[in-house]
Amino acid sequence: MTRRRQIYEGKAKILYEGPEPGTIIQYFKDDATAFNAQKKGTISGKGVLNNRISEHVFTLLGMIGIPTHFIRRLNMREQLVRQVEIIPIEVVVRNVAAGSIAKRFGIEEGTQLPRTIIEYYYKDDSLGDPLVSDEHIAAFGWASQDEMHDIADMAIRVNDFMAGMFAAVGIRLVDFKLEFGRLFDGEFARVILADEISPDGCRLWDMKTGDKMDKDRFRRDLGGEVEAYQEVARRLGLLTEDEPAVLDLDEHRKARSQTSGKDKPTPTE
Repeated sequence: MTRRRQIYEGKAKILYEGPEPGTIIQYFKDDATAFNAQKKGTISGKGVLNNRISEHVFTLLGMIGIPTHFIRRLNMREQLVRQVEIIPIEVVVRNVAAGSIAKRFGIEEGTQLPRTIIEYYYKDDSLGDPLVSDEHIAAFGWASQDEMHDIADMAIRVNDFMAGMFAAVGIRLVDFKLEFGRLFDGEFARVILADEISPDGCRLWDMKTGDKMDKDRFRRDLGGEVEAYQEVARRLGLLTEDEPAVLDLDEHRKARSQTSGKDKPTPTE
C-alpha cells in the first residue's frame, strides 16, 4: 500500500497529497479545539459527520453557481478537493449577536442584528486571529481589492442560501466562518470557496427551543456535542431517524467484522 504524503495538519483536518496534480485529500479529524486551541478535546465521530454535512452544503452551493474547491467525497472521513492558495483571512458572517460580537458591543446574545455584518480576521493562532479591516488587508497585501469584492459578494450569497436552507429544517443560522483560496490557471488566479462548512464553523440554534446545535456545546461545556451534530445531519436528510451515524471508524470496522463472521457458514465435518 502506497504511503500518502502529508502536506499539513490543522486543528480539525489533515491534508494529504491528492491522486492527481492540483488535488488534495482532506481528512476530517475528531479533534475539537476552542479559544485558539487553548481548550482541546475529542468529539467522537465529529469528523464523519462534518465530512457528510460539508459535502452536502458545498454540493448545493456549487449548484447555485458558487465556485468551490470541493470535487467529491471519497469515504467516511475524506474528501477530494482542488488545491488552492489559502487567503489568510477568516470571513465571519453574522446575522444574530453571539460570541465575540455580543461581548465587544455589550449586545444581548440572540439579538437579531439590524443587517448582516461581515467581519474579517487575520489567520494567525499565535496572534489570536485578530479582527482586521479592509484597510489592513489592502495595506499588507493579503488580498487585492477585486478579490475582496468577490469574497464579500460570495459571502452574502452563501449566507442567503444557507439561511434559507437551515430555516427550512427549523434551524436558525446565527453566524458562520468561511475561508477562500486562489485557484491558479497558469498566471491567472480566481477566488473560490475552500475549507469546510459544518457545525464546527457555524452557530446553529434550534428555532423553537434555542438549543445550540454546534461547537458552542464544546466551548461552553454544555455536553451533547455528538447528538447535536447528528441532529443537524438528520434534519438535512443525511441520516434517517432510525439510522445510527457511523461515529467511530474502528468501532465500525469491528462491528462489521463481527457481523461478517456470524454470517459465514459453519464448515461441515
